[in-house]
Amino acid sequence: MPSPIPRSAPRKKTAVAKAKTPRAAKAGPAKHSAAREDYLECISQLIGSKGYARAVDIAATLDIAQASVTNMTQRLATEGLLKYEKYRGVTLTTDGAKLAADIIQRHEILTRLLRHFGIDEHTIYRDVEGMEHHVSRQALRGFNALTDELDANPDLVKRVRAAMV
Repeated sequence: MPSPIPRSAPRKKTAVAKAKTPRAAKAGPAKHSAAREDYLECISQLIGSKGYARAVDIAATLDIAQASVTNMTQRLATEGLLKYEKYRGVTLTTDGAKLAADIIQRHEILTRLLRHFGIDEHTIYRDVEGMEHHVSRQALRGFNALTDELDANPDLVKRVRAAMV
């Protein structure tokens, strides 16, 4: 049996690797990062509860430095997802509000699903924060359908919880 190639072995350069362009030069929509989604979710919730979202509020909610908030809000404004008004804070554009609503809905579906399993709220929060950024639309539709079934069938919830022990 041949010995495996060590991880530190140099990789061959291929035509595909040579053709790659630098990140900054790539055109097209921005990647959906977890941080980006957390900001949009936070901003939407702040606007919903307080009527506004200022950098200081976003920083406090996300437990990060205000300078980081400034950098990300500038980036989100460049992407057309929010508007920044000096001394007034940020507001979501139509696209930003739509994306934030999708993120919040994803969070709510996953939270509802995990609650059916009798998991404590702290664990649910941690799990959802990890899952919500990586779940596909197809899986989310399945989780939503499953959650609706569990909502409608308390006996099924009891059987599932019993099977978890």
